[in-house]
Amino acid sequence: MLLVLGILIFIVVFYCIITEKIPSAYATMLGALAMAFLGIVNEEEILETIHSRLEILLLLIGMMIIVSLISETGVFQWFAIKVVKIVRGDPLKLLILLSLVTATCSAFLDNVTTILLMAPVSILLAKQLKLDPFPFVMTEVLASDIGGMATLIGDPTQLIIGSEGKLNFNEFLFNTAPMTVIALIILLTVVYFTNIRKMKVSNELKARIMELESERILKDKKLLKQSMIILTAVIIGFVLNNFVNKGLSVISLSGGIFLAFLTEREPKKIFGGVEWDTLFFFIGLFIMIKGIENLGIIKFIGDKIIEISTGNFKVASISIMWLSSIFTSIFGNVANAATFAKIIKTIIPDFQNIANTKVFWWALSYGSCLGGSITMIGSATNVVAVSASAKAGCKIDFMKFFKFGSKIAILNLIAATVYMYLRYL
Repeated sequence: MLLVLGILIFIVVFYCIITEKIPSAYATMLGALAMAFLGIVNEEEILETIHSRLEILLLLIGMMIIVSLISETGVFQWFAIKVVKIVRGDPLKLLILLSLVTATCSAFLDNVTTILLMAPVSILLAKQLKLDPFPFVMTEVLASDIGGMATLIGDPTQLIIGSEGKLNFNEFLFNTAPMTVIALIILLTVVYFTNIRKMKVSNELKARIMELESERILKDKKLLKQSMIILTAVIIGFVLNNFVNKGLSVISLSGGIFLAFLTEREPKKIFGGVEWDTLFFFIGLFIMIKGIENLGIIKFIGDKIIEISTGNFKVASISIMWLSSIFTSIFGNVANAATFAKIIKTIIPDFQNIANTKVFWWALSYGSCLGGSITMIGSATNVVAVSASAKAGCKIDFMKFFKFGSKIAILNLIAATVYMYLRYL
């Protein structure tokens, strides 16, 4: 009976998230509490689950503080206008540079914040050039999903994978960043042949775009300088963490709090910039995953993967990537990463003596990040981008997103399969 109720809670919660019936943070927290009252998880397990994920939560808080302060400077919009001037209104060059900026920012900053700031600017620029903003926005959204795959801090899914797999910042750079470059090339190539190649901009419009004044966008140059210094120091700390051994959460929080102190902001305003709804969404999700684990569902899926692969390491690795991409498109990449991390832990003992089981974690990373581009609900970035685009006058519905994103995601997943086979298998 508990098994049925646990599965029902899980389905109802994600139905509410997909349909936006209630806020995501409420949905996961109510689901977690329902599991607690039914006895699927107890208080001790809940506290232990939160404790084991504190590094992720504190790291996110530190980065949210830094990004919140950076966003006050207007630097994202300033950079976008600089880019469009550099390319002189050429649609292809504009698409490439905006995508590269988005992907790079997403690799080192909160990709939700990056896309929230970049999407409206892209729509504005496209409209001034009298171009359809849809392919520009969608390319940036997918570039953000892909760029988040490059580093440990690029996406919440990476933080979960890094925490569960005991993987450091440099390991992600070495293993997932090359695939990020490949995926971006595929993305831009497909968009060029399907959308951008036919776009033309008149010389009159190009001249008008060159008249935009980017300097007016920058609101606080002193804050920008302080933020860039602290952010650079934090990123260097992440890269050198193997040597300084202070922990990613300590480095991130140190940067956030020091920047807040340096800028003399009131604590209430600083902590108001933290996305508490996102943090509580994760807390509720982690508790629900623990409940699903207690019901034996995770072990069952793990056993099925072992059964399908029949002990074949190659089949198991590729199965993890493709199955996780499908799960991601339905339940979202965060829920997928949290669930499949548990599954991987159940199958590692069957392979650890015959192969490098870290490949499973990279497979999960590719599946979660690339699969997040399949549907509108595949990642939080997608949902935020669709909302921001609608406010800026570019409506994107579920099927429109699916038709654009799924074909690129499938091509990238095929490329990732080849990449994994050649490099690891």
